[in-house]
Amino acid sequence: MRRSEFLRAVDEHFDARATWVLDDLVLPGVGMTANAAIGAGIPPREVWEALCTEADLPPSARYGVGLQTPRD
Repeated sequence: MRRSEFLRAVDEHFDARATWVLDDLVLPGVGMTANAAIGAGIPPREVWEALCTEADLPPSARYGVGLQTPRD
């Protein structure tokens, strides 16, 4: 998962709360906020998994999210 895909997935699933989720929610799986984790070099996929676990998102939200629709 690329950083851009991570950010797209956060926007897609958390909408208006995306900024709060990235900046303020400490994720037990990584021990810091999502933005701090990304800044510390933790792969976006690992941060996304921690965020999915903490927010109790369904399994369907965990895979293939953040990908752009292929162009024709």
